[in-house]
Parts: sequence; structure tokens; C-alpha cells
Amino acid sequence: MNWSGLRVHFIGIGGSGMSGIAKVMAARGAIVSGSDLQESGTLEALRTIGISVFVGHSAAHIEGADLIVRSSAITSENLELAAAAKSGKPLLGRAEALSKLLVDKKSVAVAGTHGKTTTTSMLTVALQSCGLDPSFAIGASIRNSGTNAHHGSGEIFVVEADESDGSFTSYKPFGAIITNIELDHVDNFKDLASIDDLFYQFVGTVSSKLVACSDDEGVRRLIARISSEKKRLEIITYGTEGDPDLLIDRIFLGARESKARLVFRGRVWGELELAIPGRHNLLNAAAAAAMGSELGAPIGPLLAGLAKFTGARRRFEIRGSANGVTVVDDYGHHPTEIKATLETARNFVGTGRVFVIFQPHRFSRTKAFAEDFAKELAKADHTYLLEVYPAGETPLPGVSALSISSRMPRELVTYEPSMPEVISKVLEVARSGDLILTLGAGDVSSLAPLIVENL
Repeated sequence: MNWSGLRVHFIGIGGSGMSGIAKVMAARGAIVSGSDLQESGTLEALRTIGISVFVGHSAAHIEGADLIVRSSAITSENLELAAAAKSGKPLLGRAEALSKLLVDKKSVAVAGTHGKTTTTSMLTVALQSCGLDPSFAIGASIRNSGTNAHHGSGEIFVVEADESDGSFTSYKPFGAIITNIELDHVDNFKDLASIDDLFYQFVGTVSSKLVACSDDEGVRRLIARISSEKKRLEIITYGTEGDPDLLIDRIFLGARESKARLVFRGRVWGELELAIPGRHNLLNAAAAAAMGSELGAPIGPLLAGLAKFTGARRRFEIRGSANGVTVVDDYGHHPTEIKATLETARNFVGTGRVFVIFQPHRFSRTKAFAEDFAKELAKADHTYLLEVYPAGETPLPGVSALSISSRMPRELVTYEPSMPEVISKVLEVARSGDLILTLGAGDVSSLAPLIVENL
């Protein structure tokens, strides 16, 4: 597709996925504009590269556009969407638009319920370390480069494949990584079997290579299903258990780093040394190394690149420290993610205490996982619960953050829907050696810099 001179308008351009696609299209020569409800740093960054951005929605914004891209968060009542539908102009969803950019590229889609953003970021940085210049589109900024998307000069295009609405089946990539498969996005999928079917459909669109985590029960189910039908797809497994193609052993988990040995089909690849903590990150990095190797990159430079990786935004991101108290922000919004984040926090803080400020994300997820949220959050020294961040959902009767707090020991939880009050309360108890963790996929991250400032 020839993007040069094509006028493309994005409805909801401020989203992490949408802004990345807009950047790549602009770099390919498209004349890009977009709108969003609120001003943000993302909009300002888009303006600096010549993209016209409007705050607020108006039917007039789509005038002159040849193609319109809509965010999945945009409802049918949106003025621009209604005008686009009436105009008859080509209208694409986010995933459809991204799939257009993958044509004629050797694309890799990174999928999974957890770890997509970090693994996509790791693979990108590792390939760059090999002297390659891949294009990429990720759901958060890579801290090494400070951006979430780039139009590279090479043939490889690395994308984060979001399964939340099932649209990732449109990518048709050369290769894919699947980190894990669990029930989530219960607003769209009724049960785990529906999720399993979706990932099976996704794998059916992959043309050549599948790198998959054999430690994960959901991935093992998928591999068994594929193998029984003898699909023509090369599967490379990785993990810490059993007999995967890429074995991760001799694991060391430090407070601020993690290490392991990688052994591929009996041959030692070398030491994997990460500048970020967490057992889950060793798995993510192994996936990146395996796919990088399948793409033809040498393992030495791949491991060197992974050693330089400093993380993705909002993935156990240290936001600052004062008076011996460290403030960390994390995107975790599913019980499994919270479990991994708290394990990392415990290892990080040593004998100190972990205080969590958690903002549940979506009423549907809160209802489905209230018991599991309570179980994992009880592992912190104390949790402060903000009210549910709706993310556009209509409230469900009887569902609130109290659905979680009522299932936790009283001495371990405080329900505090006021953000100013929650800051005051956590500052009253934190002392040198402790860690304060702002946790969730909503706007709870805005508290981290305020906590650092007021410590």
C-alpha cells in the first residue's frame, strides 16, 4: 500500500496502540491527523513530529481524510465516527490498520495474556543490538528509546498482539510468540475455552514460526491441539521445566537484576543477564532470544542487547525514592500479573515492607476475579484500594472495590476511594527501607510522582 500523501485521520489517537500506528504511517509518508478527548503528553509528542492533533471530537475533523482509523474505545455515538460512517469513507479498526502496515514485512506478533509489552520491547532492543533496524509498534514506550513505535529500514516488523477483542487474528505474521494463556477480558469472552479457541485461531494465521512457553498450562493445551492436527508450523518451546527446546536454568533473582543460563537443544547459548528483576522477565527474555535466533540474528549480540534492556514504561518502573522509600509503578491488573509483581517487589525490598495502592480495572474483571485479587493482594504488608476504574464500562450492581476488600483480612486492607487521602495514608506509615507500589491499568499511575514529591 502506498502511504505517501494519503490523508489518514485517527479517532482516539491518544491511546498507546493508536499513537504508535499513527507514528509509523506518518514516517511512511501519510498525512496524519487525529483527535482525543483530553490533552496528554502523547498528543504533544505526536505534534512534535508533524501530526495534527485536536482535543475534543468534531465531525469537521474527518473532512479531507482518505482513510479513518478508530480506537476500540470509541463508541457509535462519537461525532467523528458517526460522520465517517455516513460519509462512506474507508474505516478501519486499530488492528486492521496495523495489519496494513505489516504487508510485505517479515512480521512477528507477540501475544499472551501477560508479558506481551515487555517481550515485544525486549525483542526489539535485542534485534537493534544486532545492528538491525526493525519497525515496531508496542503498547507502551521502551525505556531505552523512549518511544512505542518506529518505522525501521529493515524487513522485520515486531508488533504487540492484543487479544482483548480478538482482532489480532488479522495480522497474519511470519512468526509469533505466545507467553501464556489465561482467562481475561471477561467483557468479551465468557470462559477459558473461548480464550483457548481464540489463540488457536491466531496460531492458524502464523505462516512459519511459533515460540511458545511450555511452562504455561494454557500454552501446553494449545501445543497439544496443534500437534494433534499436524499443522505445518515450526514450534520452538521455552521454559524452566521438563524438556523445552530452550531451557532456562541456573536462575538467580536479585533485587534489581536477574540471571540464568540458556541451553538450546543441548547446546549452551550463554548467560542471560538482565538489568531488571523478576523470574517472569527471564522467561520473557528467553522468548525474545529464541525468536531473534529464528529470525537469523546471532545469539551473542542478542544476549548483549537483552543485557542493555532497561524495561518498558509501567512495568515495575521505579519512579523515584526519598528518605529511603522507593516508589514503583506497575500496570498489573490481573491476579497473575499482581502475583508476579509482588514477588518481584518482595525480592527487591528484602526486609522492608511493601505497601500497595491498587485500582481495579473494569467492573467485569473485578467481578470475575475478586477472590483472586484478594488472595494475591493479601501478600502485601498493606493494600489501599481505590475505586474501580471503569474504562468505559457501565457499573455492575454490587460490584466495587469493596468486592475485593471484603474478602481480605481487615488488618491488611484499607478501602480509600479518595486519591489525595490515599497518598496521605500511605505517607503516614512508610519508612526507610519500604516500597510503595501504585498498581493498575487506570490512572493510578498519576499518584507515583506525587508520592515521591511528598515523601
